[in-house]
Amino acid sequence: MEPEAPPLQPHTERKGPVGPVPPGMERYYSQTLSWGPCADFATSDEERAAYRDPAIECARLEVPMNHADPGGPTIRLGLLRKPATDPGQRVGSLLVNPGGPGASGMSTVAALAGSAGSTELGQRFDLVGFDPRGIGASEPRVRCLTDQERDADRLDPDSDTSPAGDAQTEQEAQDYAAKCAERTGAEMLANVGTRDVVKDMDVMRSALGDEKLSYLGYSYGTRIGSEYAEEFPRNVRGMVLDGAIDPGQNAIESLVAQGAGFQKAFGDFASWCAQQQNCAVGSDPAQAVKAFQDLTRPLVDRPVPTGGGRELSYSDATTAAIQALYAPDLWEQLNTGLLELDQGRGGMLMALADTYFGRGADGTYSSTMDAFDAVHCVDDERNLDPGVVREADRRYREAAPFLDDGRGPSAARDVCAFWPVPVTGEQTQPVVDGLPPVLVISTTGDPATPYRAGVELAGALHGRLLTFEGTQHTVFLQGTSCVDEAGTRYLVDGELPAEGTRCTG
Repeated sequence: MEPEAPPLQPHTERKGPVGPVPPGMERYYSQTLSWGPCADFATSDEERAAYRDPAIECARLEVPMNHADPGGPTIRLGLLRKPATDPGQRVGSLLVNPGGPGASGMSTVAALAGSAGSTELGQRFDLVGFDPRGIGASEPRVRCLTDQERDADRLDPDSDTSPAGDAQTEQEAQDYAAKCAERTGAEMLANVGTRDVVKDMDVMRSALGDEKLSYLGYSYGTRIGSEYAEEFPRNVRGMVLDGAIDPGQNAIESLVAQGAGFQKAFGDFASWCAQQQNCAVGSDPAQAVKAFQDLTRPLVDRPVPTGGGRELSYSDATTAAIQALYAPDLWEQLNTGLLELDQGRGGMLMALADTYFGRGADGTYSSTMDAFDAVHCVDDERNLDPGVVREADRRYREAAPFLDDGRGPSAARDVCAFWPVPVTGEQTQPVVDGLPPVLVISTTGDPATPYRAGVELAGALHGRLLTFEGTQHTVFLQGTSCVDEAGTRYLVDGELPAEGTRCTG
């Protein structure tokens, strides 16, 4: 057994400015970073345990709240770094974002530190996770609901699609938007989108001392990557974008495609389940949708107890299924949860739903869901026509019948229709003149970011597509040697895999 490395010592670094600096941003691009222990950056019990690792260090980066006003109010972003273990062969920093929007890059790199730290990637790169503005350890955080309000919100399935029911759903959305504005501040909400995150990343690049950015983005993190590539194409060294979002697809088409992706993943789960000794959705995969509906639809009117005074709602049960369909490793838990539900118990499904929502064992929530809404509402077009909303819901139910509660499509507009600040994002094909080749990884059975989106993103960025044949959401650095080797060779040496390369698990 190798001796444990001594803890990293607190220290300060000033490595910037490096590369081009936008006018008025000199002090940000040249700022000093104070690195030290990560304990004070943790926002959950899970992070508190992970951030005790003596091989990682944390710092805060200062950026303008509004990049158009660099002399105005500032905010601070959390950074977590696992330094390269072979400093003599160090390539630079590898910035990592796990997506969401709303997920923590800091906790992602803390989790990767053990497994990837000993690989060539960990030897040659400082692995740097960041919590985007408004998220996790970054200050201030987006906050919309209290923990008690989030629990109550999860109990409401919003299944009444009558005019009166839709009106009530919209009133709840208006109340939610008002709470976000009150508790977060309108100026912060107006500057929390991807447009602003990519500018923050360029400040990071310089402050970390990298003339060119090396980046690994998963899921929504691919949108951050593609927008950075458009904003700063000549500042990019290399990018791995895994689980792509199609930059040219509108919000409705993306939602419907995602519904179809989850339906396909449910079919794969049903086929796996049918081979088990005791399958909650039966031995005939063709009947699995009906079996799932028969188990979950009664929850609309009658939630079931889970212990501790909580009840499993219909929306929590379907959220649990969505959480489990992200990875085959969770299919056993989903089957167990559905078998429990058949017996009138909801503990396992509630645990899966809690994971999705970021609810800890102590009843506190991460800021993930609040941040998800805040970013989505300024990034994407808003659907204000009730007729368009109803048709979109109809199409989604058709694409994902296992998630259809049987109550008919709703015309209730979502929270973004009532958001207190304007949209700042654009959904157009990126223009990336001067961008070096990027690597896009797309999984054939990805439920959340369908395979075709990866094909489209690779084309839009003039990059190389690597196909993984499997049913899961993202794959790089998750133990598939074919994918891991291809991504590592690209990031370390700039060598792209051969055109048409396909990997299997």
